[in-house]
Amino acid sequence: MSQTKNFNLPDLGEGLPDATIVEWFVKEGDVIKLDEPLVSMETAKAVVEVPSPFSGTVLKLSGAAGDIIPTGAVLASFALDPNLPQRADGQDTGHSHGHAAPAAAAAPTPPPLPTAAAPVAAEEAKPAAAERDDAGTVVGAMQSSNAVHAEQALAVGGVKAVPAVRATARKLGVDLSRVRATGTDGAVTMADVKQAAADGSAKIGAAPAAVAAPAAAAPAPAQVAAPVPSDARTPLSAAGKPMRTQPPGVVAKGQPEPLKGVRRNMARVMADAHSKVVPTTLNDDADIHAWLPGNDVTARLVRSIVVAAQKVPAMNAWFDGEALTRTLHAQVDIGIAVDTDDGLFVPALRNADMLDARGIREGVNRLREQVEARSIAASELSGYTISLSNFGMFAGRYATPVVVPPCVAIVGAGRARHQMTPVMGGVEAHKVIPLSVTFDHRAATGGEAARFLRAMMDDLALAS
Repeated sequence: MSQTKNFNLPDLGEGLPDATIVEWFVKEGDVIKLDEPLVSMETAKAVVEVPSPFSGTVLKLSGAAGDIIPTGAVLASFALDPNLPQRADGQDTGHSHGHAAPAAAAAPTPPPLPTAAAPVAAEEAKPAAAERDDAGTVVGAMQSSNAVHAEQALAVGGVKAVPAVRATARKLGVDLSRVRATGTDGAVTMADVKQAAADGSAKIGAAPAAVAAPAAAAPAPAQVAAPVPSDARTPLSAAGKPMRTQPPGVVAKGQPEPLKGVRRNMARVMADAHSKVVPTTLNDDADIHAWLPGNDVTARLVRSIVVAAQKVPAMNAWFDGEALTRTLHAQVDIGIAVDTDDGLFVPALRNADMLDARGIREGVNRLREQVEARSIAASELSGYTISLSNFGMFAGRYATPVVVPPCVAIVGAGRARHQMTPVMGGVEAHKVIPLSVTFDHRAATGGEAARFLRAMMDDLALAS
């Protein structure tokens, strides 16, 4: 009799309590080999491909696409095949796999507690987030290296695409098998999916044009498709009177739906910040009337934060409210808030104090592109020392941006405008940028925050 084992969803290296199923690469009854793709999971930061930890027959899959699985819960059950390669106990990757047999329950090794251990591990990893070793947090036989972040385009159902592309296709309602692939070795790229969604050439459920013509010419199939379903959409009520209709959409209107991925994590992070931080916000306008043509607004904002952080180190710091300790940072790593349809990302612009205007622009563009493609490494989404929300790109003057622990401060930049400014002998129309600085009053004083804001305004007032 073959041995049965359960595979529990591991901590995917980000200390998060759950993940969402994007796509299964197998179905119940399939035979899978060790380290072959099992499922792709969406976390708050990435779409992660999870390989099989066993070789054997898939007995049960716990959940369907879109379901949320808690970390540590059973993800799949397997009947091991003794004739196929298995991972020896000494080759375990750091994750515990549940045993279905009663005898295994008596094993001395205690079950994993990822949700309890993850917050501590995350805090300890923050100072060295860019250089941390993830060998014990990935699944399968992957090893820690720079190559871990390069996703492989896997052929599933005859279509080659990386997990992030598959997840985007599912959200946009695009049938990958009908998308014209332009990637290397025939792989479907993110751009291919977005183009197909824009022109509607590969909608899920739509009949291909090549098949539609023969079907119309054949009388028999036409007769089968002729009856109208009882639940078909119609602009008339049962009494034949006009009624209000709603266009079909991907998102259910007026219906509760569970938050997933990035938005789910955002809800947790914001609630945690609200319960821990004592926020205070200062507002003022930076006069940029003297700016020469060609100034990059984002680059100037980043530079002004660097200058202010160097003058007032208390704002470029981390604060531990439980231990009542403060960490001042010599380097300035700025978290750049990036708004997406999936939710809020805050990637870190590392060593901003060492970058010139061109380096800042290139760094910000790189982070935005990686966020949009969902290819950004988890280590790039943590460990910043202060953050910037340039919400004025869309609208708004002032705000009360949220400080996320352990950071002490966040800067918000509103929409630039012209205002009448008193000058010697009269008034002039000057362009200004509204600034909002929220700080944790447990770790910084009002005077420190005011001096920080003043230093930002003075630097932004320079011509270049």
